[in-house]
Amino acid sequence: MVKTALSAIPSVDKLLGTNTAADLVAEYGRPLTLEAIRRTLAEIREQLKDQAETIPDSSEMLQRAREILVSWTTPTLLPAINATGVVLHTNLGRAPLSEESIQAMHAIAQGYSTLEYDIIKGKRGSRYTHAEKTLLRLTGAEGALVVNNNASALLLVLTALARRRKVVISRTQLIEIGGGFRIPDVLKQSGAKLVEIGTTNRVHLRDYENALAENKIALLMRAHRSNFRMEGFTSEPSLEELSALSREAEIPFLDDLGSGSFIDTAQFDLKHEMTVQESLSAGADLVCFSGDKLLGGPQAGIIVGRDDLIAKLKKHPLARAIRADKLALAGLTTTLMHYLKDEAERKIPIWQMISTPTEKLAHRANVWMKTLGRGSSIKGETAVGGGSLPGETLPTHLFVLKVRKPEKFLKHLREASPPIIARLRDNLVMLDPRTVLPEQEEDLIVGLQSALATKAGSRLD
Repeated sequence: MVKTALSAIPSVDKLLGTNTAADLVAEYGRPLTLEAIRRTLAEIREQLKDQAETIPDSSEMLQRAREILVSWTTPTLLPAINATGVVLHTNLGRAPLSEESIQAMHAIAQGYSTLEYDIIKGKRGSRYTHAEKTLLRLTGAEGALVVNNNASALLLVLTALARRRKVVISRTQLIEIGGGFRIPDVLKQSGAKLVEIGTTNRVHLRDYENALAENKIALLMRAHRSNFRMEGFTSEPSLEELSALSREAEIPFLDDLGSGSFIDTAQFDLKHEMTVQESLSAGADLVCFSGDKLLGGPQAGIIVGRDDLIAKLKKHPLARAIRADKLALAGLTTTLMHYLKDEAERKIPIWQMISTPTEKLAHRANVWMKTLGRGSSIKGETAVGGGSLPGETLPTHLFVLKVRKPEKFLKHLREASPPIIARLRDNLVMLDPRTVLPEQEEDLIVGLQSALATKAGSRLD
């Protein structure tokens, strides 16, 4: 019985000879289509071994093959609508780029570029020069280097300047951030030796003085607590005190800002976040920070500071392994130019979001209500997020929906095109206008209308 059934399964060549298979080949290519058909036939054979089933006809087999091809070729990295109310949402790609930065990256991507070519001298140049000039003008630093992210920036500094030597850091700063990134592990990987001082809540200048009296101290390091705050019975020396101490000991002082900003966040009623310029002015020899957090650019790790130390970093073999690519450099240079031209708040999306007044957000939420004929608007809070300004929020107006099955409703939103990521609190679906880009509003409304039309989106009695 099974043998008869198995023998009735058409061959791969027979299925490939159909018009439907020809369409699949035209869309997905012959090798991939052939693999999908073979996979389909193998699954059917396996099913027939276990139970007596009717053999699908050729059209159904090819439909299964199409479904396999779709699953293989559908991208998982997709544009998404961030309605969560977290401005720098790490899981959603952190900072959206300015239109000018996107255009700059597109221009470089579509052809050849002067990535490592000096058009004045007519010979090989350096990719390090492209963002360096703007960074030096913005920060007043002597030198600058861009790598692919801040974690690699920190690894490069520690490897190049402190391998097999000691790095002094306070226990108050032995942090772990997202993805299991731990400062002690990075120190170990770099070959540097960790010298912990102070306690988990308090460290004094004398602790640093005692540690620097030891031999083979290569660096004094400070790490920004990017995702938590210390409150209560706490104390730490100021940046100026640490800088003065390092100069006296003739040991470089590294300040890892994590996020790093060129703008005073206090003007938006947020806690003041030390800027890159302030860290350098306070005496840090090297400052490293991210390009895709409060800077608002593409993923990058940026190191600024003393020219002699930057020169050592550039020459280290690890620098090549973690260098920034041409697209990141194009986007970052354009983003930096926004700051240089004093237009960051008007041009860079995260600063547009942060500076948007609550009245405008309330208006947008009300427009969504009128358009959908559902929902309400309530006061809420927007988080800055992204490993910066821990615990700091901005007032906002949330668009709120009461639906019969909120979890399934959120799933419908995630499966929209583009996906809509909202949040759930007290069984209420909440969407924050602050983090929804204006050009995405039409897609947001369409996705909400579709989800509201399902059973999950029906009204609560």
